[in-house]
Amino acid sequence: MIDECLIAEFRVEGDDCPLARASATADAAVSAEPPQLRSDGNVLLQFTAPADAGIAPVLDADDDIRYLHVANAGDRDNFRCLSKHPCVVHDLVDEGFLVESMRYDRGAATMTGAVVGHDVLQGVMERAAETVGVTLRKLQPLATEEADAIGRGYGLTPAQEAAIRTAHEMGYFAIPKACSAADVADELGISKSAFLERLRRGQDALFEALLAR
Repeated sequence: MIDECLIAEFRVEGDDCPLARASATADAAVSAEPPQLRSDGNVLLQFTAPADAGIAPVLDADDDIRYLHVANAGDRDNFRCLSKHPCVVHDLVDEGFLVESMRYDRGAATMTGAVVGHDVLQGVMERAAETVGVTLRKLQPLATEEADAIGRGYGLTPAQEAAIRTAHEMGYFAIPKACSAADVADELGISKSAFLERLRRGQDALFEALLAR
């Protein structure tokens, strides 16, 4: 058994996948679930973007996108589709990168996930070095204390649990608030919009789990 698990954040520049192109064309941020690569090389995508960002028409005109479905959820649109263009993240996944969240912004992507052990990390980094525009921005150990299992019991990803825990510890949920969303984002080392997205998704997962009990 390997005791060490590392949380890694990669920054990808120059990826030519549809989500990167759409975020650049519409000048908007896209938050994506880990893509699912099919055996035929096509990729199943699930992602969200601001409702007024203009992402839908850009993707609808993209020849690499098929079966595009858009569902409005207030201020955001939820997308599902099939892409004929693989993402750079699949190269890292092949070497052992366990992708948990992806965010595209103006053509670039931030990918967060886990790597089990330094040997796997070395393989992922060697593959990243062969891929144009992939750099490691953040690396930290994943805590192994029992408390970390709580989030998984409620369907939270490690990134979502970290966002909620940090926000709680810093007094973000206090009345009045002891800090701003930007303060929590700085503590996590991510953008404000990325923090709010993780917080929203995490809260949705918690409410769904609690209401189902």
